[in-house]
Amino acid sequence: MEIIINVDDETPLFSQLVEQIKQAVMTGHLGAGDPLPSIRQLANDLAINNKTVAKAYRLLERDNVIETKGYRGTFVHPNAAQNSQVDINEAVTEVLQQALTNLKALGATDSEIRIAFSRLMNQ
Repeated sequence: MEIIINVDDETPLFSQLVEQIKQAVMTGHLGAGDPLPSIRQLANDLAINNKTVAKAYRLLERDNVIETKGYRGTFVHPNAAQNSQVDINEAVTEVLQQALTNLKALGATDSEIRIAFSRLMNQ
C-alpha cells in the first residue's frame, strides 16, 4: 500500500491519511489483521508530524477500521471493510442541518445560532 500526502491540498493531512487507509481497506490492498506501520515510522516515511499520524490512527480506531494491540502494534480491524464505508462526517452534517432547520423555524438569527454553538463547543 502506498500513501501519498499532498501538502498543497486543502484537505487536512490527517484526513488524507484516514481516507487513503479506508480506501486501501475497501479495495482489498489492506485486509483484516494486516499490520500497519507504527505512528513514528509512518510519520517518518511521509515526512509529516507524529501528531498528524496519531490523530488519523485515533479516528480510524474510533471507527473500528484499525485496532491497536498494545506493544504488538496496530492492525486492520476484522470488520474494517464494512466499517470503512461509514462516514461519520456525513452523519454529523445531517444532524447539524436538521438542528439548523429547527432553530431557523423558531426564528433564531444566524448570529444567535453562532453564539450558542460557540458557547456549547467551549464547554
